[in-house]
Amino acid sequence: MKMGENNMFKLIAGPCVIENENLVMEVAKELKEITSDLGIEFYFKSSFDKANRTSIHSYRGPGLEEGLRILQKVKDTYDVKLVTDIHEPYQAEPVGEVVDILQIPAFLCRQTDLLVAAAKTGKIVNVKKAQFLAPWDMKNVVNKLQESGSENIMLCERGTTFGYNNLVVDFSGLLELKKFGYPVIFDATHSVQKPGGKGDSTGGNRAYVEYLAKAALAVGVDGVFMEVHPDPDNAKSDGPNMVKLSEVRTVLEKLIKIYNAAN
Repeated sequence: MKMGENNMFKLIAGPCVIENENLVMEVAKELKEITSDLGIEFYFKSSFDKANRTSIHSYRGPGLEEGLRILQKVKDTYDVKLVTDIHEPYQAEPVGEVVDILQIPAFLCRQTDLLVAAAKTGKIVNVKKAQFLAPWDMKNVVNKLQESGSENIMLCERGTTFGYNNLVVDFSGLLELKKFGYPVIFDATHSVQKPGGKGDSTGGNRAYVEYLAKAALAVGVDGVFMEVHPDPDNAKSDGPNMVKLSEVRTVLEKLIKIYNAAN
């Protein structure tokens, strides 16, 4: 399976981390209904482990085994495609048996062993561009995946480090990423982060998510990555950046109009 073979607007969305089964099922159900109504190609995303949290005391997730059980239930119940991230090479094979897209976190996008392991599963590999890399530097990441046997590649922009505790998005960088010939996804929620901005956790401003996503779609990206939660202010991970579930339909109705106009 390859992403980008049709002209549909693509959405990767879900809660940042698997907090519990009920929450994941609630979000997946609502997002499936919304995206079906709007004609959006939907991929449900949630993490079984957040291995790169700011603090050692931060909630990380249920772990590999329980996380994959819950994700499999989402797939079986709602017939949706799945995305989740991996942090270590050994995770690639078991995760690849459940999900449709293996995601490589931005901080780990140059980790050769992780990329090779993901490529060998034969699944789509979505690589988030590191906050410290120029867009054209992703050529080496792409080469590692290609030389490991993968052509099912996606590239994801999630903002670039700008001074301390801040990220910016260079929209011309999206055009640079598109030159590689693979689908490009814009991570609208992580791009509004303030890394470490709250001292022992990451801050951010979800009010900007819609506007950055609009700009990226106008440039011509293939889809949007958006983390969603029923109650972001009380979420266990990335709350300041996540879009409230009750607001998602309205946001997507606006975004799909821009996507259609740009394509």
